[in-house]
Amino acid sequence: MNALTPITVSRRADFPGVGAWAYLDSAATAQKPQAVIDAIAAAYGSEYATVHRGVYARSATMTERFEAARNTAARFINAASANEIVFVRGATEAINLVAQTWGMNLKAGDRILLTRLEHHSNIVPWQLLRDRTGIEIDVATLTADHRIDEAALEAMLTPAHKLVAVAHVSNVLGSVADIARIARAAHAVGAKLLVDGCQAVPRMGVDVQALGADFYAFSGHKLYGPTGIGVLWTRGDVLSAMPPWQGGGSMIETVTFEKTTYAPAPTRFEAGTPHIVGAVGLAAAMDYVSAIGLDTIDAHERHLAGLARAELRKVNSLRLFGPEDSSGIVSFAMEGVHPHDIGTILDEEGVAIRAGHHCAQPLMEALGVPATARASFGVYSDESDVERLLRGIARVKRIFG
Repeated sequence: MNALTPITVSRRADFPGVGAWAYLDSAATAQKPQAVIDAIAAAYGSEYATVHRGVYARSATMTERFEAARNTAARFINAASANEIVFVRGATEAINLVAQTWGMNLKAGDRILLTRLEHHSNIVPWQLLRDRTGIEIDVATLTADHRIDEAALEAMLTPAHKLVAVAHVSNVLGSVADIARIARAAHAVGAKLLVDGCQAVPRMGVDVQALGADFYAFSGHKLYGPTGIGVLWTRGDVLSAMPPWQGGGSMIETVTFEKTTYAPAPTRFEAGTPHIVGAVGLAAAMDYVSAIGLDTIDAHERHLAGLARAELRKVNSLRLFGPEDSSGIVSFAMEGVHPHDIGTILDEEGVAIRAGHHCAQPLMEALGVPATARASFGVYSDESDVERLLRGIARVKRIFG
């Protein structure tokens, strides 16, 4: 267990929801640090008021905090302007927003390129768009070690492709895509690039300008923040040209029964009362991980994932998926044992993993399994969690022979 140099960064004491629990389901949703819980409690308590509408002092103060959260998000991913940040419910809503606004410019004969490892939220919205517009969807394959085959992806691109949509980090495999390379290839044929960054932003530094993407989406709850809040970043010139998505209050300039004029971006895309407290909590989460350092978090989680892979590989009935340098995520299957049974037995041992298709059924088909067991690490994880996982797997083997 000590073949790799330990990286001491576990912040378990910061997370009241973890305690002695071996919580290895961070890729589904991350536990919340006390700093985020405190920010949410204060925002719902003594600081609470609506934003953008009130003329009283507390409303003005909360409006400042809400817009400060937008600035925090812009700094966090190095957006050129806070006006490129749209608050949404999560990455799923962000991708649907792009599909239903920018995507409606597409027509029959246009093509979108996805990859085999995408989450359903980066597949289904494009299928809905296909059904409305007649576009075609192509799918890039994976390498033998379960990465996006970037050379094959480049070879597939044609001028008919208007969008490439990929996950920065696979939620099943932990494989990391070379986004800058994919962006160059997409732009070379005139296509835009959308990136699902849900699994990247909690564990590695993201610079959207350096990456060269046109759209970048992520959810707050995987980033140690609240549920129901996320971010869609869109390059400024692209966002400004996109029509509104939902109509209602806040996103307008003037309304008459004859005509409505719309506010500029990002307000145009934030109809109704926003998730005020969610934005405040998300900003607190970004500040929390930034204080630790994304490079430190990435190194810590890769260390734990590598340690888990090295030990699990010794179990001869177990099959590992994903590359050796997976980013904080380890998926596996045991011969003759359903992942749900693995998850149930591990739960009895105080270990929480995810078992199922992980909203990636096409990937499961490519891997040749109906489901996998997945352990995913966070800043609160440490080597004791890996040890408990292994003890639980040993019990699974004893039970199932």
